[in-house]
Amino acid sequence: MEFGPKVIFEIPILGGIPITETVVNTWIIMIALTVLAILGGKTFKKVPRGKQNVVEVLVDAINKLTIQTMGEDKKFFGSYMGTLMIFLLFANLLGLLGLRPPTADINTTFALALLTFIMIHSFGVKRKGAGTYLKGFLEPMPFLLPLNIIGELATPISLSFRLFGNIVGGLIIMSLLYGGLIGLSSMIGLGIFPIFQAGIPVVFHLYFDVFAGVLQSFIFVMLSMVFISIAMD
Repeated sequence: MEFGPKVIFEIPILGGIPITETVVNTWIIMIALTVLAILGGKTFKKVPRGKQNVVEVLVDAINKLTIQTMGEDKKFFGSYMGTLMIFLLFANLLGLLGLRPPTADINTTFALALLTFIMIHSFGVKRKGAGTYLKGFLEPMPFLLPLNIIGELATPISLSFRLFGNIVGGLIIMSLLYGGLIGLSSMIGLGIFPIFQAGIPVVFHLYFDVFAGVLQSFIFVMLSMVFISIAMD
């Protein structure tokens, strides 16, 4: 059984650029978030009402989480961390609509982890200075330099594979479950009435898509905050 993202179409340039489910579904999320941002951000008033209350509560919660995790001096990370959290939530929950989550593709999770990796070291150098920051790789003993470098390089790998593994694992289990239920329906002569597929998977969707999806989004963002904060302090 093929569990990788399918190629939807190809752009006929440079020998053909394949556009997979991951790319198409990411475009869908981008469009949805853009529309929500436009609808939620216009007609703001001094006294919040209706949807403005929801938007302000969400922004305030993200800013408070950023300050509690990273410190008051790093609250400007709230906008990035909030965007990352919302994108991951939409991506991880896309399976509820029958679409393949973009985070079930290692290319997506590694790209996001690479952004965190770049921010860790760029803001670390900016805060401490290049000399002081690089000197930290020699601590506590200079001979530990290779291990310290390996440890830093392992950060984006562990971040990306943790998120990818949990999401794609749930996707595989749900695919196998649906396949088994279809076979069971056919065995008892109910192939045209998918009664098992309509009810049993709900509980599993609640765990693999909702619970695991929300949890993994939170973990990825929290780890990003912690790693960046440690590099800057």
